[in-house]
Amino acid sequence: MKDNIIAVKTFDFALNIINLYTQLKKENEFIISKQLLRCGTSIGANVEEAIAAQSRKDFISKMSIASKEARETKYWLRLLDKSHITQIPVNGYLVEIEHIINIITKIIKTSQEAAQ
Repeated sequence: MKDNIIAVKTFDFALNIINLYTQLKKENEFIISKQLLRCGTSIGANVEEAIAAQSRKDFISKMSIASKEARETKYWLRLLDKSHITQIPVNGYLVEIEHIINIITKIIKTSQEAAQ
């Protein structure tokens, strides 16, 4: 059985966010890092819930929450990047979250079209 690409990507991304959070804490950055940890790890959790959805409507709802969390994650990463409160490069994270957002958006649109 093939791996679910978005489940794998969001799990790996969550692991990377945990590592980033650890680095940020070492630099005494506690506010943005905590927000980033919450939303960055929540994406994959919502994707996992969507995989176990009880209906197409439930699936779309959970994936929509994952999309919102991904967009919030992108926001906090952009703030880290532009505020220069850390020297830790976040460009790779921004590229990856953009890929995740694009995949989730496509999944939601395809699911909505199939429901009509």
